[in-house]
Amino acid sequence: MLVYRFRTWVLLLLVIFPDSSLSHFDSAKKKQMREKVRKMFYHAYENYMTHAFPHDELKPLSRSFTDSLGELGNLKLEHLPQNYNGTALTLIESLSSLVILGNCTEFERAVLWLSENLTFDVDARVNLFECNIRVLGGLVSAHILATDSTNRLVQGSYKNQLLVLAEDLGRRFLPAFDTPTGLPYAWINLKYGVMKNETTETSTSGCGSLILEMGALSRLTGDPRYESAALRALRKLWSMRSSLNLLGTTLDMETGEWIEHSSGIGAGVDSFYEYLFKAHILFGKEDFWRMFHSAYLAVQKYFRHGPWYHEADMRTGKATYWQLTSLQAFWPGLQVLVGDIAAANTSHREFVYVWKKFGVLPERYLLDHQMLHPTEKYYPLRPELAESTFYLYQATKDPWYMEVGETIVNSLNSYTKVEGGFASIRDVTTMQTEDHMHSFFLAETCKYLYLLFDDSFLVDRNYIFTTEGHPLPVLSAWQDRLPEIYIPSNWTYVKDEKQTKRSSAMSLQVCPALSLNAGNGEQLAESACHVPDARSDHKCFGDEECGVDSTSCRRRSCSMAGYCGLWLVV
Repeated sequence: MLVYRFRTWVLLLLVIFPDSSLSHFDSAKKKQMREKVRKMFYHAYENYMTHAFPHDELKPLSRSFTDSLGELGNLKLEHLPQNYNGTALTLIESLSSLVILGNCTEFERAVLWLSENLTFDVDARVNLFECNIRVLGGLVSAHILATDSTNRLVQGSYKNQLLVLAEDLGRRFLPAFDTPTGLPYAWINLKYGVMKNETTETSTSGCGSLILEMGALSRLTGDPRYESAALRALRKLWSMRSSLNLLGTTLDMETGEWIEHSSGIGAGVDSFYEYLFKAHILFGKEDFWRMFHSAYLAVQKYFRHGPWYHEADMRTGKATYWQLTSLQAFWPGLQVLVGDIAAANTSHREFVYVWKKFGVLPERYLLDHQMLHPTEKYYPLRPELAESTFYLYQATKDPWYMEVGETIVNSLNSYTKVEGGFASIRDVTTMQTEDHMHSFFLAETCKYLYLLFDDSFLVDRNYIFTTEGHPLPVLSAWQDRLPEIYIPSNWTYVKDEKQTKRSSAMSLQVCPALSLNAGNGEQLAESACHVPDARSDHKCFGDEECGVDSTSCRRRSCSMAGYCGLWLVV
């Protein structure tokens, strides 16, 4: 069952792709894989608790720790105070995973320890974006789970302590937003605020991926400052888009000028797209939908090349870098939520191909040369492919995605499991390991793999997952206005005062309609942006009778010969 059941156009995915035969993935096989993932989680978690807790992250080869909260984004340890003992980052990141695995006893123990010991009154310079998605998101999500009676916490043992901690952290974020543009600094000192001579360079993700966690904090506390700060930054960022509805990757938050104009769907911008759409689901603001709709069509038009997505200049739309990055693997999962299953499946299969070719997914792969990037050959246990696999299985019930999950699980156990936990891969050509286990391995990688084989946590619940995998409930009380019920049709005629026009499934916010594959009769979904031509024979008298191409999302035009097609080169 999909997690977003309240949206008609997402619910209909279950109708479009009915459950097929489970092949060798019968209930016994699913249970076997679930238990395999459970063992992975606890192997990592118990090693962290033994060798690294209460510090931030585990170094599995040396069985020691690193205090990464103060070095996220390559900050050196000398910036940390001598008595800094970490913020138990991996423990915070693991909280919702413990609930999903059904270990409410350990969840309660962890919550009570954090309630009594965690403090943010430390002289540590942290990355605002990373601290927001990992720590604030983890605390807010855990608070919501702790107040859920179905999690069986001991009655009276929890008195909103995690929310108190989250609000304390949120208040420490606010000075970062006190800027001429409203765009926040990328770095902030938890004790002293913005430091003198702090860098003004930040990223699109860093400015535009704060709204879920800070918005949820405002809804929980009744203090609008957090959501207002994140929303102001997001709107300012959107106002800086080009005429093509594209954004760059890095910018100066003080002047509002772009530094890097080349952009894609990977590092530096990825979660910006994700949060536009998920914020619309969580808070119901139509502004979020309009921004996402425009941005998504621009991505499909200027970045997509067949199943791949290259980078392009935001000003011209011209391709700049032809490369696959591991962070791009989140995109098919986002497309599932949009309803663009055909496009999601096509891209996902290419990522699976690269995974199988190397055994894991390399950080960067040069598409134009069909070779690894010479220096970025590592795999830091990233979750994005597992995440998209989970979403695609939920949408299609195709057992092939479970087979992909099995491949991922087997690879992780074969190449990254060590006696002290799970280690990152330094070089995918040699499978040499590196002494680091990122907290997101427990927050996301293991979580999405577990949910792939056992989604019982999601039954009768409505959640979205943040970019760090922390579940947030979709509540009517948080909605600015309740979602409308849309007609389940791929396109229809929508009348306004001036004219009648055809609309795509995406513009109507419904699931794409079915099309019949002439080869085997299998039912497939149209692209979410597709608008058919007015006539089935594609003849036309004017451009208004031509639709939108399903592959490139580009507007078709009427030729002098009277046929619709992609005649204009943009």
